[in-house]
Amino acid sequence: MAAHAATLECPCPSRLLRELQICWSFTRGDLTATVLPATTFALAAWMSAATPRSALPTVIIWCLSYFWLYIYTFDLSNQLIGIEEDRLNKPHRPLVVGLITPREAWWRLGVTTTAFLTLGAALGVLEWTALWVAAWVFHNHLGGARAAWGKNAAMVAGTIAQLAAAWQIVTPLTAAAWTWILTIAIPLGVLVSLQDLRDIDGDLAIGRRTAVAVVGETACRWFFAAAFTGYPVALYLLLYRHAPTIAMLLGGAGALLSLTIAYRVVRLRSRRADHTTYLLYTLWYCVTLASAVFALR
Repeated sequence: MAAHAATLECPCPSRLLRELQICWSFTRGDLTATVLPATTFALAAWMSAATPRSALPTVIIWCLSYFWLYIYTFDLSNQLIGIEEDRLNKPHRPLVVGLITPREAWWRLGVTTTAFLTLGAALGVLEWTALWVAAWVFHNHLGGARAAWGKNAAMVAGTIAQLAAAWQIVTPLTAAAWTWILTIAIPLGVLVSLQDLRDIDGDLAIGRRTAVAVVGETACRWFFAAAFTGYPVALYLLLYRHAPTIAMLLGGAGALLSLTIAYRVVRLRSRRADHTTYLLYTLWYCVTLASAVFALR
């Protein structure tokens, strides 16, 4: 009898570990562009609202849970419709290597999307949750990713949804918060195409019309170099001119990262180098939002 009970109980931890492995395999490449920076911006909101210290652990737990669902739903959806592309660009992805079947991924997408919308409603950010779901449905399932402007528009909406939710989970949105959100989200409408440089071979193979594929790789590289060179000036004028010293120092670190990206994008042109350059962009995003913790308090 005891042996039989043990047999019934053992699969539960193994199932949980398997689900964690599956989640990690889908999301590991995107956590520094979503969970980490969004939770950091929520910390900026917590600092600005002078919320009691005792509330901080709860804020962090809710943000980690919410933004994990934010990226997991997108990655499930995106990788479900991109299996053939991933065979060329990202052959390590779970649906390509057979970690789970597409049917199992669809089931997980339904469950996690329901959980995401439910948690968004419970946290008082349902409008931003729904905006993000609408953005990835458009991007992944309604052909938005195949239009030259579609990916960029979806990512702007997604960034607004991400940062607005991060702030609103903690405290109502303010004019200062909106200045930060829009100053970061709107330029991302063109800067996010930096990611397409590393994926251009697969995009061309499946006929996806990204900005890089339409305008041309060389022209886009020089455009990104100019944009990342000028962007720190705009950030100083809009965000840092009257900020505390520590925020300006972090902004300066972000400016150095931006200039490094500008250099790399024209001088280092391999697909591996382009991947590293994009990772520097996600690091810039994290550093910039870390500066908000001190600029907005």
